[in-house]
Amino acid sequence: MDYVNLGKTGVKVSRICLGCMSYGVPPAGPLRPGSNAWSLNEEQSQPFFRQALDLGINFFDTANVYATGDSERVLGRFLKANAKREDVVIATKLNGVMREGPNGGGLSRKEIFFEIDESLRRLGTEYVDLYQIHRWDRTTPIEETLEALNDVVRAGKVRYLGASSMWAWQFSKALYLADRHGWSRFVTMQPHYNLLYREEEREMLPLCLDQGVGVIPWSPLARGKLARAWDAETTKRSESDGFGKTLYSKTAEADKRVVDRLGELAGSRGVARAQIALAWLLTKPAITAPIVGATKLHHLEDAVAAVSLKLTAEEIASLEEPYVPHPVLGLS
Repeated sequence: MDYVNLGKTGVKVSRICLGCMSYGVPPAGPLRPGSNAWSLNEEQSQPFFRQALDLGINFFDTANVYATGDSERVLGRFLKANAKREDVVIATKLNGVMREGPNGGGLSRKEIFFEIDESLRRLGTEYVDLYQIHRWDRTTPIEETLEALNDVVRAGKVRYLGASSMWAWQFSKALYLADRHGWSRFVTMQPHYNLLYREEEREMLPLCLDQGVGVIPWSPLARGKLARAWDAETTKRSESDGFGKTLYSKTAEADKRVVDRLGELAGSRGVARAQIALAWLLTKPAITAPIVGATKLHHLEDAVAAVSLKLTAEEIASLEEPYVPHPVLGLS
């Protein structure tokens, strides 16, 4: 495993981050946002956490809404029993609705102070390494959010701050305001970015490079579309992933050409498609660590193998050539 600095910070993270959205089972009742029909329970999840540690992965990303908090619980219990706290980097997120009532979600000062304590309790730790806003909150002034986030850092509950999908102008504004007021600034951006969705190359990635912000993309395999042939059998996730269908349904014809090109290169290289797709991401100078989900043990093996797989300039150009502009999606 290779390790790199997380943005301009001094903390070192593995080049692959384990995404924990698939781990943990939500409370009984209708699925809520962030809960998935394909989620693995605690016992089923543990082999993936163990495999991640064995492969040298020290970076774990979850969120309060994943399995309505159970993802944090499952991850926290495993790491507490099997790793030294100082050896792992735990990232979580907030913004999504966690409870009934008008203040059950969002990025107000009230909600940030409440949710950080809830996440710490579920994770069983005294601090979170990376605390991220899951999306932009249009109902709360960004100044209120940034000052509250700065205060949880000063309180020792959070080491670093990060953000997720938003417009580049919003992220630039947040960075500017943090600098202006002397508040802790965002050190990472978690955007939607992969071979099928490259719109972040226009503004967000150049902004992050300019500002020294580490990029940790979500859905680096496009909800599994880059890991299998276009006409492959559907999976439980692909059948029930309503959010994923909104991301790629309008660009299927163009996306198929990219997936076919990826398959050709994977075949000629004799490696899994996922390895090629992740190796392509890792050629981009802005990328720190793609966030990879795993529900089969070979998923993490392929991800880690991608770290040492080097693509030629010609192969990179071949993979990128079929791409066509996409609608901007994933910001809400």
